[in-house]
Amino acid sequence: MERSARSSKNQAAANKGSKAASGKKDNQTKDNQSLLRKFFVEELQDIYWAEKHLAKELPKLQKASTSEELADAFGDHQAATEEHVSRLEDVFKMMGETPKAKKCEAMEGLVKEAQHIIEETDEETATRDVALIMAAQKVEHYEIATYGSLVQLAKTIGMMEVAEVLAETLDEEKEADLLLTSIAEGSANEESSTEEGNDGEEE
Repeated sequence: MERSARSSKNQAAANKGSKAASGKKDNQTKDNQSLLRKFFVEELQDIYWAEKHLAKELPKLQKASTSEELADAFGDHQAATEEHVSRLEDVFKMMGETPKAKKCEAMEGLVKEAQHIIEETDEETATRDVALIMAAQKVEHYEIATYGSLVQLAKTIGMMEVAEVLAETLDEEKEADLLLTSIAEGSANEESSTEEGNDGEEE
């Protein structure tokens, strides 16, 4: 009887210890999830600022473009970027957060680079278009990397609907990047290679 009672007490103590460990693990998981969610929201604020800033700058790139095709591409992407801003505001609301922008140093730098390109290249040249395409693709690649990471983070914290909304923007950023590549390969690169003042030799 004593042995049986002792065994029962040991089992009860073991169960209690197991539950305590399980509870501690659950709390740690919740804490980690809370930290990840906080980081996710901060990254949303970062890209929210970036998209709003880009939306203001794209008309300048459109105006500086030489070819009508590139100007139209920038115009279309400006409209798409406004939509991206609106989607991000929806994402904030889906998460119970107030839309808030946090300055994105990366986007600010990329936009400044585009502004320098406009200042340092000749107007109405294909060379300027090539330079603008390069600057714009740097922006697109930054956005693709950011949205790709945000989609995965949203899935990790269990926000599947948020992930779907962000994935829609990710796909559009990839399409914009492909369009810029197509414009460069279709005419801009070849035309710029024959412009006067080019250091390369014509074949």
